[in-house]
Amino acid sequence: MENIEIRKITIKDIDQLLKIGKQTFIETYSSDNTEKNMKKYMEEGFSTKKMKTELTDKNAEFYFAEFEGNVIGYLKLNVRLSQTVQVNENALEVERIYVLKDFHRKKIGQLLIEKAIEVSEQRKVDFIWVGVWEKNPRAIQFYEKNGFVEFDKHKFNLGDDEQIDIMMKMKLN
Repeated sequence: MENIEIRKITIKDIDQLLKIGKQTFIETYSSDNTEKNMKKYMEEGFSTKKMKTELTDKNAEFYFAEFEGNVIGYLKLNVRLSQTVQVNENALEVERIYVLKDFHRKKIGQLLIEKAIEVSEQRKVDFIWVGVWEKNPRAIQFYEKNGFVEFDKHKFNLGDDEQIDIMMKMKLN
């Protein structure tokens, strides 16, 4: 797809971020989780207060993928103490890459991971890492294709359901 713009998100974009965040999370996980757990996670994970905190965190960055002026996906990166798991002081976490279902298989995720790699190189981190739900083979395959390898696992709570994320990393030169 041509004409995809990747741009950094600011606090002014909070409403669009909440909308795309909720929509892509529901599209990705609702079929494999209970409505109760999804509702609880949505209320906690995508509250305006939480998003404001994340958007103003100096150790976190968000980027939109836009097509013809419409937000079709987003990326969230964390460094230092903002990493969801303290893996390494000099690492960059890709906490979220989400793309609207209508735009899957159109290389949008690839553009977002390339942005993450670019930011990682600018920050001169040792490696990039991501936590991927063990029941999301499409995402695992995407990261493997991009040179990520499994190095650990950690727990992720979605409502009252304790899930396992596979932690994958890619070393930088």
